[in-house]
Amino acid sequence: MDDNSLFFTPSQERQPRADATRNRELLLATAHALFKRDGVARVTMSAIAEAAGVGKGTLYRHFADKRALCFALLDSEMHALQVRVFDHLRRPLAPEEKLRWFLQEVAQHVHEHLDLLLAGQDSTLPQHPHAWWRQTIRGLLAQIPLQSDVEYWADTLYLMLEVNTLCYQLRLRGYTLARVCAGLNTLLDGVLACPR
Repeated sequence: MDDNSLFFTPSQERQPRADATRNRELLLATAHALFKRDGVARVTMSAIAEAAGVGKGTLYRHFADKRALCFALLDSEMHALQVRVFDHLRRPLAPEEKLRWFLQEVAQHVHEHLDLLLAGQDSTLPQHPHAWWRQTIRGLLAQIPLQSDVEYWADTLYLMLEVNTLCYQLRLRGYTLARVCAGLNTLLDGVLACPR
């Protein structure tokens, strides 16, 4: 055995990491395309590996299951939503305007990514991954001098944005996104009409 075979050059160490990164990006892009074409529920992990041209072992090294893959796909979308929200909240607008905008923005986000959000749900998590939505609503309501129960209204508005609630309205009841947003506006109007 050659003594040099016991040592790795820096380029040899980096290569597997670069390959792993490329494989992960390829798997995410492949899953995204298949989910868009066939729907999340119909696409299997085996189909993703086959379409990406990698072995199942490679796929499962990156993602333990389809839920983990969905979380990874949602990660960049959720980050983009957070950036939009933080930018908007810094604007010199009334808290009522900010809250109305936030409700519409989150409803649009859920509408666009409903299948991924449903597949990525995990009831074992100690805190809901979208708990920051409720915190944002609560924070904006606290800036409005309401004499009613701010905690209750924060919970109510948050639950109207919850993935399963919107799935029920959009899929089972057949409501359009426009109807959902109009309902959110009406509900918020009622909250804002409380004595101040």
